[in-house]
Amino acid sequence: MIQNKLTDLLSKQLVFGDGAMGTMLYTKGVFINTCFEELNISRPQLVGQIHDLYISAGSDFIETNTFGANEFRLARFGLADKTVQINTSAVKIAKQSAAGKVLVAGALGPLGIDIAAGSLITEKQIIDAFTKQIKALADAGVDFLLLETFGNLAELLLVIKTAADVCSLPIVAQMAVNENGETLYGDRIEFALAKASEFKHVAAVGLNCTIGPAAMLENIELIKKATTKPISIQPNAGLPQNIDGRTIYMCTPEYMAEYAKRFYEKGVRILGGCCGTTPEHIKQMVKAVRPLHKADLSSAVIEIKPSQKQAPRQKPVELKNKSKLGAKLAAGQKIYTIEISPPRGTDVSGLIEKVKLCAQMGIDAVNIPDGPRASSRLSAMITAIKIKQLCDIETILHFCCRDRNIIAMQSDLLGIQAIDLQNVLIITGDPPKLGEYPDATAVFDLDSITLTKVVSDLNHGVDIAGNSLSIPTSLVIGVGANPVASDLDREIQRYKKKVAAGAEFAITQPVFDEKSLFKFLELTKDCKIPVIAGIWPFTNYKNAEFMANEVPGVVVPPEILEKMSRTKDGSDARKAGVQIAVELMDKIKDNVAGFAISAPFGNVKIALVAAGKLDINQI
Repeated sequence: MIQNKLTDLLSKQLVFGDGAMGTMLYTKGVFINTCFEELNISRPQLVGQIHDLYISAGSDFIETNTFGANEFRLARFGLADKTVQINTSAVKIAKQSAAGKVLVAGALGPLGIDIAAGSLITEKQIIDAFTKQIKALADAGVDFLLLETFGNLAELLLVIKTAADVCSLPIVAQMAVNENGETLYGDRIEFALAKASEFKHVAAVGLNCTIGPAAMLENIELIKKATTKPISIQPNAGLPQNIDGRTIYMCTPEYMAEYAKRFYEKGVRILGGCCGTTPEHIKQMVKAVRPLHKADLSSAVIEIKPSQKQAPRQKPVELKNKSKLGAKLAAGQKIYTIEISPPRGTDVSGLIEKVKLCAQMGIDAVNIPDGPRASSRLSAMITAIKIKQLCDIETILHFCCRDRNIIAMQSDLLGIQAIDLQNVLIITGDPPKLGEYPDATAVFDLDSITLTKVVSDLNHGVDIAGNSLSIPTSLVIGVGANPVASDLDREIQRYKKKVAAGAEFAITQPVFDEKSLFKFLELTKDCKIPVIAGIWPFTNYKNAEFMANEVPGVVVPPEILEKMSRTKDGSDARKAGVQIAVELMDKIKDNVAGFAISAPFGNVKIALVAAGKLDINQI
């Protein structure tokens, strides 16, 4: 049986490729009219240095410097007779850098000539040229073939067939398309990649080059409908701009990283870059996405197996008897909570005053985020304890998987019970890349699904190791939900797993579009738990823009942005933001169990106005 290292890797993890070779060679002083592939012979050390940079950035595979190493392209430089040597040398350089730690992809591009019907080149010449390059790459020991930037479907299919005849290596087949989703020869991308997917040696299909990440993102849904094979995406760092005679790619590493997250959420399995991307682009993409992927895989990473001494499960406390919040949820009464973030320092006096006002106004509970957007603030648990000591109101303590290992999580959950904090909201957590400490290590031993099951087991008197608790915990278990997730099918699947794991209520991400919420509720109507809608009253247009563009999992309709942009001053903007929130709450009130209203920038009065507890003129 042929070992398929690429398929094995794809079955275990998200796979990161490298970025541009030509861009890097150009920055190292190599002239644009140089044959970059010839450098495999004349300057192997330089090529190897670039491979090393991509490996250090986190690439799971590197591409040989052979994109144009076929006889036709090399002939332009008088190097056709060195085709085998150039390809062989390229593999040797890449394998030396890879050192068995990452895979080596044999890169092949189009022949660089017109092979359309009526051209002077024959099909045999095309096959012979590809055969020579593929055989050289395969004989030198690449792990798989990466076909790049093909704009002619006929040429792509021909090279796939040739590769299948020459060797048994798996193939990643990528095409270049324009912003309309069409190849250079006018084929629709969904049709082209469906045809490429028919070959058994093709392990993945996708797009590279020509367009930037934004345009590629728009094509993902089309590709998903065309194939069941893994999708590979390697965009340019934006569209090239000519500045003072130099070709510059304008996308920053941070911009590419943001789109890398969106590609991942859409189900892309191979992520890399093409023209203009550098090791820094790849590094930021890896840092942004790998923690998310680790969180999704966490239940497989830390497998919780029943112990041989598994204790019998005890009857849990009923929801109505767990807390005041639980009693109202069980009775179907409308819930109003306000979210207030812990302070950055240790002074809680201001927060306590805000919480006391919430209690005075009849708010049911205060939401306490746990390291929101991967920030470092006063411990959410300590904040909740201080509120319990000084205020007559319950808290909903957010409990994040990002920062604790499995031992610490269970210890803290038992501590939460011991101090008599009754309500928790289990969340996976934002990756550190999103916050002020991008180099912090994300733990993610468990994700929110698995941790929900852990809390449910504790409520049944059984800990993670299968030990019996003398007194079961009685925590009200909440989970997050995102009605506007970019991959809604995946979000619904995860949400249903949370409910099956023991969730007793859910709080959504901030909702700004009732249609999306209603669709989510309809698709999850078999999940019989109360859903509390997240509400965020905008304070100004800049705040609305930030929520729309920078906060993961939040979608702000254009008409709301347009309405906020028309506000005259700060007071007018706050009133408009509250009015938008109130109008939305009125539209959805009969479909949700209540509202979790955020206090933007700590302004509790804005949240209380939205909740109908204060007059709008009081803000």
